Formats: sequence, C-alpha cells, structure tokens
Amino acid sequence: MDKLKRVLSGRDTEEPSGLAEVIDAISLGWGTRGKGFIACFALECLFSLLGSCLLWVPKKWLLLFAVFYMLGNIASIGSTLFLMGPMKQLKRMFDLTRLIATVVMLLYLILTLCSAFWWHKEGLALLFCILQFFALAWYSIFFIPYTRDAVKKRVSVCLS
Repeated sequence: MDKLKRVLSGRDTEEPSGLAEVIDAISLGWGTRGKGFIACFALECLFSLLGSCLLWVPKKWLLLFAVFYMLGNIASIGSTLFLMGPMKQLKRMFDLTRLIATVVMLLYLILTLCSAFWWHKEGLALLFCILQFFALAWYSIFFIPYTRDAVKKRVSVCLS
C-alpha cells in the first residue's frame, strides 16, 4: 500500500533507500515545526530585549549588546530552519540568487564576534551590528517572492 501511495503521489517508484527512511523517520510534523518556530522566535525576542537592556550596563555594554544581538539574529535564522527544514533552508541559502546575501550576512555575524571578543573595538562592533541588521533584512527579502525586485526598483527611484 505504501508503494502505491508513493507512485500515485509522484515520489520514487523504487523502494526507499536507508538514508531516505532515516530522513522520513526524523522529519518533524507541522505541529512540532510550529512549536520550534515559536520557540526560536521567542528566543530572538528575548535576546534582542536583553541586548537592548544591557546597553545600559557600564563598561561592557557594547560587548553584551553585540553578543545578544548576534544571538537574536541566529535564533531568527533558526526559526526559519523549523519552517522549511534544515536541508531545504541550506539549499535555499546557498542558491545562486541568495549566495551573496547569505555570505554577507554570515560575514557580518562573524565580524561582530571578532570585533567584540578578539579586537575589543566597541565602535566596530556597533558598526557591524548595524550592518548585520541591514544584511539580515536583505537576506530575508530574498525569501519573499518578487520583494527583492520591488525593493531594488524603489531604491533606484529614490536614488535617481
């Protein structure tokens, strides 16, 4: 019966391989994906709120803000992993149309960490947080159909 369902649904007519069985066994249902998305979204909000509150801590304020802001952005990306699934998300992230946006976003995440922990340059960490915001916004725009072209058109109209 399972083989008939696979054939009628357009999936492989062959028996599934061991890897396909493992992937099917560990795949999440939509209820679990929704809960994971909500949990990551809540973490994102918590990290962003903590980062904003820690701006007022003396001496280490920018370091703490940069770290929590970066953790919030990572939780934001993690929330989409639950909606699409990790492999589909990774394939879409490194698709040719999204490759530059993905690399720039990941680069600013790494540079924020480097400037906060290794270089100890607070102004640079703040600059990378701001650039991280714009990079994550541009990265997110790539996942909404036709939005990238609309934003490009609006920016070109504003600049001309």
